[in-house]
Amino acid sequence: MNFRIALIITFFSLPFAVLGQNNRLQIDYADNLYKNGRSFEAITEYKRLLFFDSSYTIKYKINYNIADCYKTGGKFDEAIKYFSIAGANTSNDEELFNAKVQIIRSNILRKTTDRALLLCDELDKDSRFKYMTDKTNYWRGWAYMFADDWKNASRMFDKISNNHELKKLAEQTDRAKVSVTFAKVISYILPGAGSIYSGKVLSGFMSLGWNALSGYWTINSFNAGRIFDGIVVGELVWLRFYRGGIQNAGEFAIEKNLEIANKTLLFLQNEYTGIKP
Repeated sequence: MNFRIALIITFFSLPFAVLGQNNRLQIDYADNLYKNGRSFEAITEYKRLLFFDSSYTIKYKINYNIADCYKTGGKFDEAIKYFSIAGANTSNDEELFNAKVQIIRSNILRKTTDRALLLCDELDKDSRFKYMTDKTNYWRGWAYMFADDWKNASRMFDKISNNHELKKLAEQTDRAKVSVTFAKVISYILPGAGSIYSGKVLSGFMSLGWNALSGYWTINSFNAGRIFDGIVVGELVWLRFYRGGIQNAGEFAIEKNLEIANKTLLFLQNEYTGIKP
């Protein structure tokens, strides 16, 4: 009798054992695609696994890997969706924290800065992660860098360490940037000065020269009694160069700041060895 019961149990459990073995092979295959950078093929295989096996034990890992594949491919909305699903299927606080941090990192990359900072605040308020403040400040710093707010970025990294590498980099970038407002204001006072301040020396001197020349023509026309010529030259030439110089100064300052920020971001992308979003 015992032999018959054992035989029946073995008969009915065999398909489940085979299914488990097949799942293990399928997971290994999907993981291999994932590790070798074949992200979208890995996504297909992981989703196939989820369709055929809805067991709780694999949901976190598979959804996390799917999200990471989407993030690698620049599909940040999809990445956030699957990191959120992974976060809802965690077995411990570490997994939950990792999923939430990945959502923050995805928001940084898609430049939804306010959302990334809000999620950092939520992590800080969660008592389970009260010892993770340095990590949330680290990602706050990155969020500010991607938002071109280098002063606040420096402040966040300073909270981690006074000598933090990224703090110094953010400070250098902030100091190197020029003031758009100042570039415009000094152009009101001295045409071309704002362009020179923004690094466009030739353009600045040309603006100064044209303003001086058109101003001379205008004044000379009035002095010679050619009122109409003076008005035409003053309105069409002098004011055009004067206003254009002010506008150009602001645009040149914005352009210079963009170049400075992009140079720093390029360094972070290619040479920085720490953890990146």
